[in-house]
Amino acid sequence: MSTDTNESAGLREVAHVFLAEADDADGMALCIDKPLKEQELTHVLDPAAVPEEDRISRSSLRVRPGKRASFGSYFNAFPAGYWQWWTPVTEVTLRVRTSGTGRIIVSSSRARALGPAGPQGRSGKSAFSSVAASRQVSGPGVTTEFALPLKNFGDGGWYWFDLVASADEPLVLDGAAWLVADNGRRGTVTLGMTTFNRPADAVQNVLRVANARELDDCVREMLVVDQGNQPVRGDSCYVEAEKAMNGRLRVIEQGNLGGSGGYARGMYETVKGSNGARSDYFMTLDDDIEIEPESIFRSCVFADYLTSPAIVGSHMFDINRRSSLLAYAEVVDEYRFNWGPIPGLGDIDFSDEGLRSIAELHRRWDADYNGWWMCLIPRCVIEKIGLPLPVFIKWDDSEYSLRARAHGYPTISLPGSATWHASWIDKDDATDWQAYFHERNRLIAALLHSPYAVGGRMLRESINVLTKHALSMQYYAATLVSQAIDDVFAGPDRLHDILESKAAETRALKNDFVDGPVITNLSERPPIRAERAVPLIVKAKQPNPRTLIPWAATVAIRQVFKKPTELSRTYPERAVAKGDAAWFYLPKLDSALVSNSTGNGVSLYQRDPQQARRFLGKDVVLHAQLAKAWPRLARTYRKALPRITSMEEWGRTFAKYPEEQDQSS
Repeated sequence: MSTDTNESAGLREVAHVFLAEADDADGMALCIDKPLKEQELTHVLDPAAVPEEDRISRSSLRVRPGKRASFGSYFNAFPAGYWQWWTPVTEVTLRVRTSGTGRIIVSSSRARALGPAGPQGRSGKSAFSSVAASRQVSGPGVTTEFALPLKNFGDGGWYWFDLVASADEPLVLDGAAWLVADNGRRGTVTLGMTTFNRPADAVQNVLRVANARELDDCVREMLVVDQGNQPVRGDSCYVEAEKAMNGRLRVIEQGNLGGSGGYARGMYETVKGSNGARSDYFMTLDDDIEIEPESIFRSCVFADYLTSPAIVGSHMFDINRRSSLLAYAEVVDEYRFNWGPIPGLGDIDFSDEGLRSIAELHRRWDADYNGWWMCLIPRCVIEKIGLPLPVFIKWDDSEYSLRARAHGYPTISLPGSATWHASWIDKDDATDWQAYFHERNRLIAALLHSPYAVGGRMLRESINVLTKHALSMQYYAATLVSQAIDDVFAGPDRLHDILESKAAETRALKNDFVDGPVITNLSERPPIRAERAVPLIVKAKQPNPRTLIPWAATVAIRQVFKKPTELSRTYPERAVAKGDAAWFYLPKLDSALVSNSTGNGVSLYQRDPQQARRFLGKDVVLHAQLAKAWPRLARTYRKALPRITSMEEWGRTFAKYPEEQDQSS
């Protein structure tokens, strides 16, 4: 059903149709969908080829005569399945303003009984869709509305619209929005950005928020927790940003307590309130993201309509490949106790295939957690379950969602709400100083939440981590992992005490190991030389489960007993690209020059039988002790959880920093 009305009483906008910048072809693929079939290329608009002069504004597009533009895209389609499942809304209204002659075609999709995404990836099938409504339009400034039911989307599905211009004249989209019945709720949000020595990035994101009029009503305050020694207030654009925020910007300077400490401070301040008021929601924001203001708006409005409170997460696109979605929904494998994207739903490049062509994206996927690059948490959830674990970085976000779920608060990764962020693919956090936090915090989270005796497969996973480091000449990382296990034994009461110091300690250790430092001046790298036949990476194959044990035994014997060649003490035998530095290849070498993930440096790995013996021996002892102590440790950490995540305990940690540093703008 459609009506030509300028106003629809009782409706509230919940999403605005928008376009990427004219020179952002990758970003445009998230706003306009690709042609579905090869034969459509002649008449369906390709997002990579939108003429600059046809992109009139952020909300307006000219569709040339005889052409069709589909807004069945990631940002501009409406995730009907999520709205039907999580809210009491029974109808959504599409409002489209056009000038010119043509047709508006509204389509819908269904989950179509899709099964789980398998490890082999996506099915390669397009979504099942049908026309829900269609309307011929003609004339300048015409507003057309379609009232669309939300009743058959229990397992998923979307609504979207296409514009088809007549053969004789263009059809201009003047603007479009999705609306639902106004429920009277108007929640406000505190945006909490944690930053460490990225003042320019932080300030630019503040400006994006300040300049977004759609956020004027919902953003009560933006809180920047500055934990570095390059002050945000010292950035050349800070005064401009402060003025643009019109009293809604607050900067708090504190020691480097990591992501968990920065976000805990934001939650703490949200619960306390400021200027006699408190926000209804708190939203985590990384400092090195590129904020899309519309996503903040959508998350807040969606939260206003939820049947019951829930954490509302946003997706993450790769800032260096702007059309690539890194994870559609993330889960925790409770047996292995590891997190990651649902298989088949990671690294989706919308410039290769559009939303309508990926059937799996038309199913509703339930997440276990959402990364804190951008994530909305209701204040009532914080008041009920407390603040994050004091663990600096890693697992703070996933543990928090697992804790919330245990109290009846699910996590929803909301399609159409996203930010851009550096990919985890471009990081070395499994082998640098962060290896400590990966191991310690994963073990703590498993002790707190694993439903299995002795953590299910967790101990075997931990054994694998330490063994791989020991056999791959990564003695710096192996040291950090063993330290992490030792610190788990020390119990939860030390976590606040070492929160600020532990990261510096782990970084300082790198100079004690050959493989720790990164050679960034590549002209200083040692030349490649070998006095023996060295295996080629192209011939290296991962052992299958039947041969893994004999392979590991052979490798361990070589690592522990075989003396490295004399030449390998001075020269690397091979230059190994980051992508080739696999655990089943590196143990075959006596030394190697290994690239880092960013491509700006290399590290020298050297096999050391003494180090290998020490770590392999410690591997056995530590994990035997951990298996024996697991039930006791689990009880200890679970009992301490409410206390170490409380407002009072975090308040004592924050009290170490002078009050005068907490300044309102």
